[in-house]
Amino acid sequence: MLNFYSASTGTVNSVRAMKECIENALSAPDAPTPNQVNLLVLHSTIGHEFEQLLQTAKELCPKATIVGCTCAGVIGREGANESMRALGIMLVHSDDPSEIRVASCENIRGENSFEMARDMAIQLGSDVNMVMILASGIDIAADKAIKGIEAALQNDIPIFGGTSSDNMRAVSSYQFSNSQVLERGAILVGFADPSLEIAMGVHHGSLPIGQPFQVTKSIKNRVFEIDDQAAWPLLMDKLGMPQDSHPGPCIPVSGMGELLPESLHEEYDNKHILRAIVKVDQKDGSFYMPVDCPEGTDLWVTQRDEELIFNGLERMMQKMVEQIGERKLAAVFHTDCAARGRALFNKVLKDEIIARMQTPLIQAENVPWLGMYGFGEFTQLNGKNYFHNYTTSLYALVRK
Repeated sequence: MLNFYSASTGTVNSVRAMKECIENALSAPDAPTPNQVNLLVLHSTIGHEFEQLLQTAKELCPKATIVGCTCAGVIGREGANESMRALGIMLVHSDDPSEIRVASCENIRGENSFEMARDMAIQLGSDVNMVMILASGIDIAADKAIKGIEAALQNDIPIFGGTSSDNMRAVSSYQFSNSQVLERGAILVGFADPSLEIAMGVHHGSLPIGQPFQVTKSIKNRVFEIDDQAAWPLLMDKLGMPQDSHPGPCIPVSGMGELLPESLHEEYDNKHILRAIVKVDQKDGSFYMPVDCPEGTDLWVTQRDEELIFNGLERMMQKMVEQIGERKLAAVFHTDCAARGRALFNKVLKDEIIARMQTPLIQAENVPWLGMYGFGEFTQLNGKNYFHNYTTSLYALVRK
C-alpha cells in the first residue's frame, strides 16, 4: 500500500530547503524513515540550485527514485509560493516497492511525443492503475504523448500531471530524473496499488470573444497561417501587441479556445478547451500549439471571467466531494496554470482560491498535497484523457 507525505518551503538555500521539506514531510508519528522512502517527487521554481536539490535528496533518501520539474510556483498544504526559490515535495513509501514504476526520456518533442511516451509506458508494465506524467512545457505534443501511453497500456488508464514551466518567460523549463537535469525530457510514474483510485477535477474560467480564426496552414502542432495570414503576427495584431512579441509575456492574454464536442460541454462547464502558445518561430510567424492543430480548426481568442473562475471552481469542488464520497483521501496532486498565479490574482485572491480548493477536500485532516503552477495540465474529462491549458486541475488519490 502506498503512503504519501508532503511539505513545501520558501527557504532560499537549496540544501536547507530540501532538508527542511524532507524533515517536515516525515514528522508524522507513522511516517517512515528517510531510508525507507521509495519515491520523491519535487517541484521547484527556477531560482533554486537544481543539482544541490537532487544531491541532498539522494543523500537523505538514498533508496528513493527522484523525479520532478520546474514550475512558476509551488502549492502545498502551506499555501502557494511563487518566489524565485520555492520548493515542494511529495514522498511516497510502500512495503512493496513494485507498486511504484518510473520511466524517463530525453529530447521529447512534438514529432516524437507518441513514440517516446509509448516506450516509457511499456517500461511501467501493464498492471499499473494510474500514470503521472511530468514533461517539457515547451516542445511536447501532449495529445500524442497521451495516445502513446494509452497505446502501451489501455485507453481508460487515468493519466494526470502537468508540463514544466519557468517564471512565465517561456524560455527554458527543466525536468528531474534522479541526478539528471533535463531540459526537454519527460517522466512517467506508474502506481500499481490496487487499493487506490483517483478522482479528478478540472476547470478554467475563460470565455471566447468575437469571431474565430480558422487555421489555414499547419503541420501537426505547428500553425503557420490563420485566415491565410502569418499566424503569430495576425494574433498579435488582434491583441494590440507588437508582432514580434515573445510568447512568454503573452501567455496570460493569448489563450486560444478550441470547441469541444457538445457532449462534454456540461461536464467541462464550458464549450471550449484552451490552448497556450509557448513557442513561436519569428522567422516565418508560425506558432506551436501543445496539441495537433489540423487545417480547418477554428480558434477563438478568449478572455478570463473572474466570476466564472470562482463560481466554476465551487461547482468543480462540489462534484469532486460527491465523487469521493466517504472514501479516505491518501494524497492530492495539483497542477494549476502558471497564468492563474500572480499573473492573474494578487496574493489575497490567490490565497482565497487555494483555500476554496483545499477546505472542501481536506478540511482539518493532514492530507499530503503537492501542486505546481505549470504550462499545461493532463486531466481526464468524462473518463477520457485530455491535455488542458489555463485550468485548475486536482487529482485526489483515494482508498477504494
